[in-house]
Amino acid sequence: MIAEVQERLIEWYRREARDLPWRRTHDPYHIFVSEVMLQQTQVERVIPYYERFIARFPTVESLARASLAEVIRLWGGLGYNRRAVYLWRAAREVMERYGGAIPKDRRELQRLPGIGRYTAGAVLCFGFGEPVAFWDTNIARVLTRIFLGPEVRLTSRELDQLAESVLPPDRAYEWNQALMELGARVCLARRPRCGDCPVRGLCRSVGTTGEPRRRSERFTGSRRYYRGRIIEALRGRWGGMRLDELGWAIREDYTPAHRAWLERLVTDLAREGLVEAAEERGEYVVRLPGGGKTGDSCGGGTSEK
Repeated sequence: MIAEVQERLIEWYRREARDLPWRRTHDPYHIFVSEVMLQQTQVERVIPYYERFIARFPTVESLARASLAEVIRLWGGLGYNRRAVYLWRAAREVMERYGGAIPKDRRELQRLPGIGRYTAGAVLCFGFGEPVAFWDTNIARVLTRIFLGPEVRLTSRELDQLAESVLPPDRAYEWNQALMELGARVCLARRPRCGDCPVRGLCRSVGTTGEPRRRSERFTGSRRYYRGRIIEALRGRWGGMRLDELGWAIREDYTPAHRAWLERLVTDLAREGLVEAAEERGEYVVRLPGGGKTGDSCGGGTSEK
């Protein structure tokens, strides 16, 4: 059964795969950027940000030499801004510890900021051509539905073993891409399109109704909403903003009574490296890291012209 599933799914991928910019490259750095951007973000939203990011920072060195403020500004609108911080920090570590070359070892990759087991596996497979198995929520859903059934819940260790046991080593790139493609377009969480599935005659979950809808958290007015609003307000203010000025920029009903709430948000963002906050001339001022200055040096080389 495994061999037939592999054959059918890879053939389907060759016919139906979307033309995505990160599928046109095997540059480990470009793959790394795409995988970080794709975390918790839909493909269609990522594409223009990825293309702009790679155009501005085509190499690890160019990213490492940029200021964090510049990176966050370019990231603007993609959301989950701490990913930009992790990506920038990882680039600097690659320059300092690995001479600008993305490491080809899973444990070394996972030591970099923002890289977990899944992202490390994707970089190794798609960037270096290594025959490695890895999984995220979508891949786990596809594998368990096809090979085990709709109600099966596995531990992380068991999912590792399942992914490794069905991996075709000589076609790992296409297999892993095919699993991702199927999970994104056909084997959906709540409404799987079983009639369009290339392995429907082999799948142990064919015809099931999918997972129950989870109650989504309110976003507008949430803590994450206002964190994003703060970053967005600061992007156009190279000199930063006074605390109350920032408050009025992010919410219409802001009053000095909200100051303690805003200070807590700013403190958390500063702790994560997303903003800088300091008292200047008796005023509490918040700005993006580096105050908008670009060209910070890293790794001892010459700065880009």
